[in-house]
Amino acid sequence: MNKLEAFGYIVAQASRGDITLPTSVNAVLRLQQALDDPDCPLDEAIRLVLAEPLLAARTVALANSAAFSGGGAPVTNVRAAITRMGYRRLQALVASLIVRQFGSRIRDPGLRAKAEQLWEHTTHVAALAWSLARHVTGVNPDTALFAGIIHEVGGFYLLSRADEFPGLLDDDPEKWGELCEDVVGLEVVKKLSVPAPVAEAIGQLRRAWINMPPSTLLDTLLLANQYAPVASPLGAPAPALPEHADSALDFVIDEALLDDIRQEALDTCRAMGGPLLV
Repeated sequence: MNKLEAFGYIVAQASRGDITLPTSVNAVLRLQQALDDPDCPLDEAIRLVLAEPLLAARTVALANSAAFSGGGAPVTNVRAAITRMGYRRLQALVASLIVRQFGSRIRDPGLRAKAEQLWEHTTHVAALAWSLARHVTGVNPDTALFAGIIHEVGGFYLLSRADEFPGLLDDDPEKWGELCEDVVGLEVVKKLSVPAPVAEAIGQLRRAWINMPPSTLLDTLLLANQYAPVASPLGAPAPALPEHADSALDFVIDEALLDDIRQEALDTCRAMGGPLLV
């Protein structure tokens, strides 16, 4: 099967809704569905989080990060962390666990390296989206954090399938991979029951431009991708940016504010678990 046939096969499967999720993702999805209910009892949320030790550790770490602690005393347990963060921020962490599970089944060393870079890119985009939403665009920061975490889920799914098709993600001058990722990404977010406004913003990312002044979830994701210090390993490389002072964005985000956003985002990124996909 050549590369084009392989892309066509994966797209056809996705279009039929034939998306294979790792077994571990299905378990985490149960937690995501429980948190969708705002009346989910706190004790039930705590029980579900403690069932995933990695998630429990990162929940406490994120609640203690500079971005979320508000200068308060450190929390030392999951109950206090969830109380401080709320369910919406916890949902973003759950989403990060789901995305990581896609990468966990990749065995080929080259693909694994791409997945590690894609996760590092994802964590930076998510953290930047949260800070940009707070300081610039005015959209809900928790929604921006969630959207940032899952904005490359189609790429992770492609990487998880590429073991089956040697050479699938090699150089691709005709950009069939980008087209495949777009279709697959939409189907994966549908399978994960991602809310429509978030799914729509993710679906428009590759072809959209930033509004001036930036004020939407899509603008937030575009800015976060633009300022992310680690690029996605999939698709064409982004063109080099002009000096910030020479950009129209300087009228919206001055250098001092941009430095503050980057530092806040870096702290959040570290609390989310950093670049490791494990």
